[in-house]
Amino acid sequence: MASPTRLHRRPLARLALPLGLGAAMALTACGGGSGGGGGGQLTGTLNGAGASFPSSIYQSWFQQLASTGLKVNYQSVGSGAGVRQFIAGTVDFGASDAPMDAEDLAKVSRGAVQVPMTAGAIAVAYNLPGCELKLTQAQVADVFLGKIKNFKELGCADQQINVVYRSDGSGTTYNFTNSLAAFSEAWKSGPGAGKAVAWPVGVGAKGNEGVAANLGQNRGSIGYVETSFVKGDLQAAAIQNKSGDFAKPDNENASKALAAIDLGPDLIGSDPNPSAGYPIVTFTWILLYKTGNGEKAEMLKKVFNTTLSEEFQSKAPTLGYVSLPAEVVTKAKAAVDSIGK
Repeated sequence: MASPTRLHRRPLARLALPLGLGAAMALTACGGGSGGGGGGQLTGTLNGAGASFPSSIYQSWFQQLASTGLKVNYQSVGSGAGVRQFIAGTVDFGASDAPMDAEDLAKVSRGAVQVPMTAGAIAVAYNLPGCELKLTQAQVADVFLGKIKNFKELGCADQQINVVYRSDGSGTTYNFTNSLAAFSEAWKSGPGAGKAVAWPVGVGAKGNEGVAANLGQNRGSIGYVETSFVKGDLQAAAIQNKSGDFAKPDNENASKALAAIDLGPDLIGSDPNPSAGYPIVTFTWILLYKTGNGEKAEMLKKVFNTTLSEEFQSKAPTLGYVSLPAEVVTKAKAAVDSIGK
């Protein structure tokens, strides 16, 4: 379990603190409301680790919240590593793009609460200027199966395709391969779906950051990343959905797809091939302990009720993510408030 942090209250004051990605970031946790109290201010440190898919929005949120006293360290290590650290109790919270399964949940002696925090689309990103890809579901699968080897087979210039995939245990991979399995019987009966699979072709890179960097450096490369990582020379392909329409992974199309997903009472539902909008989408979850949080329970409630607020959720589209539907936010806040000391 992460080392305990002493809590104390002090008068409100604003201090200048250095900020940086992957570094400790001070978060305001004003008194009053869930996780607050009196007229003082919480201070302490929270440590979390997990999914790289939401790392851009988490870091932005944490920077925006930065003020005095309360710090959150979030390490973008991938969903698989985040779940392992959560099970081991070495963090105050975890993060994963794939809900924990029954086997992993049974290993958490303190109990687990899985809270949807944001959502987004997984783009099929590629580096070939002048090429506007529109891919059927079969073509997406065949590219990653290695059956389609050249962009000219997809209506673009003669350029060998170089596939890039995640080398680490990844919730992004989990969701992407579940969609591939829904798109293609050959994929379903071959590599299958999971946080890590035996890729038939390509080279691996760590994290969404690593895949995006590899794609950006190599003309003719193609891979899969959260939409916010599609920058520079990278483009996102339009993908055919189950209704036969082609859709880009923009906010409107991702929102249409996510709106049709029933999360269920445990807030962990998914749909690997929705009929409307862009067909490769996912929610992403914060993992909290039901019990054993001690004085940090108050900090955890304050931080994540704040990130679930309308103010913070409304910023998701500008960062390449999708705001949670209002009904999901209500249930997510109730889940956050259910954790105890």
